[in-house]
Order: sequence, then structure tokens, then C-alpha cells
Amino acid sequence: MTTNAYVAFLVIGVALVMLDGLIIYQSGKRYLRGSHGDPAAGASMTWLVTVLFHLGTLGVLALLSTIDIGGSDLPGVVGRLGVLLLVLAIAHAITLSVLSRIRGEQEAEAVINRPRQRVEPEQQGTTVTPVPGQEGRYPAASPSIEQQAPYTTP
Repeated sequence: MTTNAYVAFLVIGVALVMLDGLIIYQSGKRYLRGSHGDPAAGASMTWLVTVLFHLGTLGVLALLSTIDIGGSDLPGVVGRLGVLLLVLAIAHAITLSVLSRIRGEQEAEAVINRPRQRVEPEQQGTTVTPVPGQEGRYPAASPSIEQQAPYTTP
């Protein structure tokens, strides 16, 4: 592979990695902001995950540039770009799963730290209609099925 083909592959590869990383960062920031966690913490976690994505995929790009794929310039560049796109797809999926796990942890933490709601005493009123002549929430009589009488006590 000539120097021009090598440089063209590296330029296209770096552009693809940076574009995908930018998409991951912008979308990840909004995705983590949508959970119930701290927005600043979500943005910093997204930044860390994006940096890890960039380092990993740029390293794979550097390794792919040294592997001999295809015979001449154009098939070699196209073959390397094809492998790079597959690697980018896998790296993108892994990054999305990491962001999803972070969001799940943020939502679980928000549920755990959510203040408990107290039920006010006036909301704890009678839940059943008491039997005539009995007071309180839990009546002690129920209709008799066998005798079909109005009400009997147990």
C-alpha cells in the first residue's frame, strides 16, 4: 500500500471515530440527563466513557493500518475501512451498554434515595362500610350464605 492510500485510510478512519465519538457523547449526555441522577455527574461519566471509546477505537485503527489487507491501494483501503466499520459497530454497542448500565444504576440510586411518602391520618379513613351497629374499620360480622340472613356474628 502506498503512502497516499495509507494516509487516506488514517484520515477517513480518524474522521469516522471522531464523528461516532461525538454522537455517543451528545446522545449519552442527554440519555443520562433523562435519568434521575445528577446531570453534572451524568455528563462527566459520559465524557469518561467517550474518552475510553476514542482510545480503544483509535488503537484498533492504528493496528488495522499495519495489517496487510487486499493487494493494491483501493482494495486495501476499502478492506481496512470495512473491518474498521465492523469494529466501530462493536465498540459503539459496548459503549451503549455501558451507558445503559450507568443509567440503570442512577435510576436505582434515585429510587433508594427518594424520600418516603407519609400517609396522613385523615387519609387513613374507613376502607370498608361497617355493619350497622358496629364501629371501626374492621367489621366483625358478615352475611350468612347458608341461612341467607341479613347479618350474623361469627
